Amino acid sequence: MQRAGPLTLAALACTAAARFVLADPDPSLAPSSLDSSSPPAEWQRWLNPIDWPFIPVPLITTDPNSGITVGLLPTWLETDPQHHIDEIVAPDIQFNPNFGWGGHARILEFPSADVQWSATAGLNQHVQRTIDLEYLRGRSRERRWTIGASLLWQRDGTPRFYGIGNDTGESAATNYTGNTQLAEVQAGYNFNHTWQVQYTFRFQDVDVSAGTLPGIPSIQDLFGYGLLVTTREILDRLSLVYDTRDDISVPSEGMRWVAYSGFAQHTAFGQSAYSEAGVDGSMYWPVAPATIIATHLALRYLPGEQSAAFWELSTLGGGASVIGGEQPLRGFGAGRFTGRNALSFTSEVRQRVAAFAMFNTDIELEVAPFVDLGKVFEDPTTSPVSQLHKVVGVGFRGIARPFVVGHVDVGYGSEGAAVFTGIAYPF
Repeated sequence: MQRAGPLTLAALACTAAARFVLADPDPSLAPSSLDSSSPPAEWQRWLNPIDWPFIPVPLITTDPNSGITVGLLPTWLETDPQHHIDEIVAPDIQFNPNFGWGGHARILEFPSADVQWSATAGLNQHVQRTIDLEYLRGRSRERRWTIGASLLWQRDGTPRFYGIGNDTGESAATNYTGNTQLAEVQAGYNFNHTWQVQYTFRFQDVDVSAGTLPGIPSIQDLFGYGLLVTTREILDRLSLVYDTRDDISVPSEGMRWVAYSGFAQHTAFGQSAYSEAGVDGSMYWPVAPATIIATHLALRYLPGEQSAAFWELSTLGGGASVIGGEQPLRGFGAGRFTGRNALSFTSEVRQRVAAFAMFNTDIELEVAPFVDLGKVFEDPTTSPVSQLHKVVGVGFRGIARPFVVGHVDVGYGSEGAAVFTGIAYPF
């Protein structure tokens, strides 16, 4: 299932850059004649956006599934003595033609290099509801344990389903409403900074009901009422992680490989039964001082007998990579291709085109042309590298080190162009 909320967050990295670029100059560099001037009246500060207590970021996002959303994202930033961002408060008010007026309350906290957490809650007039909580401790892997936790309650009317297979056509597009309750805990034991063994426990309850988007058939119209069900999943996954990246949020060299195996089984609390095995790798090569080649490979198999719901299968589409979950194909909407097994490969050139050194903080802008390849397939003996879907495009990224990366990726595939926005690199 697609997590809610990343569309509006893409503006935050650019907001961070704007905060530093627009900040008042160092008073010690100002002419002495300004020192004796009286402070401006309260009303005068509103005449200059630099003096506003928040940054009013226009909100204009587009997504192949949800359509165009417009609104306003007033953003408050807190920085530490080194002028690194340690708190972002970013509520929004927005309008989407399909879901009406809505808004979110949102906070992102970065107390240290080792801890981060976020909380988002929002709703629209129609259908959309979300509460999303995330916590991570030990992210730098300097401690013996790395612990993460997620809680999600979401009602989402944007998902599409096209059927099963690598050759499903646009004409098979259907819409459904997903009602999701998810709780996930990850515990990683760090042998050292490079090697980790990680255990993931996930409980997920998903109710698939009729779609609500105009002009798109509801899922039962093409695929029957058998898919309009509630399915509970209890997943146990064990992963071995090899990570030599020089930075977790903004890597410039090194690699991360994750080999994992998991299973869901019929219990009193879980209805799905399937097993999974896969590998997920990201590699970064600095080829020039301002140029990095970044590549990502993901291969997932569901071997043996299974009774997995369609939303538990492997999927391609959208703009983000999730280990053991959806993989990017940035010329198509999220969940565009669904199948038992999947291969995804991405390569992009991250080229820094501008950098600002202000108040000991590096603000960087990147342009990243990319290529995405991928396919889903049912027979595990099928070659995973034949009949690949192809996407070419370019990404635009704003970076406020050490934690914040915002991206806008524009991709073009066989069904036209798609635009994705979000916080953090796609992989």
